[in-house]
Amino acid sequence: MHQKKYPPAALAWLIWGLGAALYFAGFFHRVAPAVMIDQLMADFHIGAAGLGNFSAFYFYSYFLMQVPTGILSDYWGPRRLLTAGALVGACGTFLFASASSIITANLARLLIGGASGVAYVSLLRLSTRWFAPRFFATVIGIALFCGVGGAVSAGVPLHLLVSRFGWRPVMFAAFAVLLLIGAAIWTIIRDDPAEKGYRSFAPPGPKTVFSPATLRRDLITVFGYRNTWFLSLVGCGLTGPVLTFAGLWGVPFLTTLYGMPTAASSAITSTLLICYAVGAILLGMLSDRIGLRKPVMFAGSAVSLLCWIPILFFPKLPYELLIALVIIEGLSAGSVTLGFAFLKETVPARFAGTVSGIYNMGSILGAMILQPAVGWLLDRHWQGILAGGVRIYDLAAYRSGFILIIAFSVLAVLLIGFTTETRCRQEEVRKDGAGN
Repeated sequence: MHQKKYPPAALAWLIWGLGAALYFAGFFHRVAPAVMIDQLMADFHIGAAGLGNFSAFYFYSYFLMQVPTGILSDYWGPRRLLTAGALVGACGTFLFASASSIITANLARLLIGGASGVAYVSLLRLSTRWFAPRFFATVIGIALFCGVGGAVSAGVPLHLLVSRFGWRPVMFAAFAVLLLIGAAIWTIIRDDPAEKGYRSFAPPGPKTVFSPATLRRDLITVFGYRNTWFLSLVGCGLTGPVLTFAGLWGVPFLTTLYGMPTAASSAITSTLLICYAVGAILLGMLSDRIGLRKPVMFAGSAVSLLCWIPILFFPKLPYELLIALVIIEGLSAGSVTLGFAFLKETVPARFAGTVSGIYNMGSILGAMILQPAVGWLLDRHWQGILAGGVRIYDLAAYRSGFILIIAFSVLAVLLIGFTTETRCRQEEVRKDGAGN
């Protein structure tokens, strides 16, 4: 019997790349409000608390979609799930671009976040079928860079477009792009190479049957491991500050404190996100090389905390020092991605998808809490200054809000100490003594 060939690399990258395009778009929308703060506050007549809550609506639905996405990916397949994500995201973007009230804008943000929440798990599923296992880590690393690329495009490039055309026309253009992505996904992507006549890289096996009873049993089992709790909260304490600063409050803070134009402030927050992605890869390689997870995550958490303190509370740092601290902050906070491997190794291998969703939920929880909470504190300490109908917050107000970023960073440092080291070995292997 003739053995089918594996799919050509060009086809595999095309199919995977269309899924990555939705991941890119999701990151774009995640941080886009940071460069539209003045326009959004003026158009919707809101203060910092309202803006923080608006931005966090993305994370509310993204957070809730993590576990269901794994189930839907198995039931529907990545092609249908990604197509649905693109179309729902397009609807949310259109609703946002045409919104006349903050209530409508919040609903739009909710739709966009839920739609973006399906991209990562779907990419994981495509990667296991279209690429050899030895390339899996590399492909997922590239996925992170695609996401960060979306975030960077929502920095200086988006600011220039909004300044030139206004935020609504730009969002209408983003709506059109998501429609095109959805159409391309439905037309080109296939869940498995077998649908194109090629051999799949995924090992053959029975299809998993999900039910509420099995899902409940799996969740009880996973949460029975203390690493699940502690690592999820560590992810919350590391990712929350990064997404809160780079995704919303960093741009106006730097503009207020240093008198920078918005484009320069956006470049600094984009640098933070780029270094965050680079740090994830470098620290992952270091952890694999030394065969340890806990000390690398602890060092990353501690350095992250030590960098946040001067960035947020030392006034008027020299630009060179500020940028150096932002770079180190991003690199060290990238240690958060080690938590996926750390937690996956903690539990039996069959729960890998479940714990990945739970850990991702923990990471998103940080931004979901911090963005509106910082905004609420900014409003509480607002001195009544307005410029063009937009509230202006002084340094003291930002410091009051950023205390929460420090608190979350301290949480990450403390809780990593309570985790149990896996030595880069899967749970079943360690039980047999091979990991000691």
